[in-house]
Amino acid sequence: MENYFSYFTEVEEQFQRRRGRIHLSPLDWALIELWKDSGIPLAAVLQGIDAAFDKYEQRRSRSQKVNSLAYCAQAVMAAAEEMKEAAVGASPKTERPSGFQAAEISAFLRRNADVLEAAKLPVAKGISAGPLALETANTLRGIAAEIEAASKLPRLEDLERRLTVAEEKLFAVLLAVTPDEEIVSVKAEADLELAPYRRKMPSSQVEQLQKQYVHKCLLEKYGLPRLSLFYM
Repeated sequence: MENYFSYFTEVEEQFQRRRGRIHLSPLDWALIELWKDSGIPLAAVLQGIDAAFDKYEQRRSRSQKVNSLAYCAQAVMAAAEEMKEAAVGASPKTERPSGFQAAEISAFLRRNADVLEAAKLPVAKGISAGPLALETANTLRGIAAEIEAASKLPRLEDLERRLTVAEEKLFAVLLAVTPDEEIVSVKAEADLELAPYRRKMPSSQVEQLQKQYVHKCLLEKYGLPRLSLFYM
């Protein structure tokens, strides 16, 4: 995992530089997360955004505005493939500092633990999301205590994996306690937003993007935080 902990902000700023000041949609943020989780280098994303807009600006007719990052998806994947091919045989890169401080990570984990502990989560179909939220809060506080007791930062890749596992468990229980019709409605919203861009993305990417969109909407519905260090 590359140390691009400003990944989301830089992608947002690049898109806004080329498109103009426009708020990214939940679908856009889910797409950025998909690129990050897929290991797409930040440089490839930025290059792909530029390439997509360069091509758009050369069109004779620009009646249809670019309103989503999904418009750039095909160009981003092409840029990633080019970088991958160019990197064959290249010498390994020196790892860059992450920019994180132990105290900042610890405070982030404890803030998220407080939110999880205070959350009012539903009970449905005999399943309660509350106990898992409390368990996750205790896990986050335990990790924070480990960091505070250590003399150096933990390995960030390992920490991110632990947070990802905790987050995936939360998603699973939230899906279980949320009425089916609400999940169907959110998926319909995602399908509607994705419709103009489906031909620019492989079906596997569309499916994963829809899944992450649903996860994001569930967290917003119940007022829960993202646990990943990328959201510090």
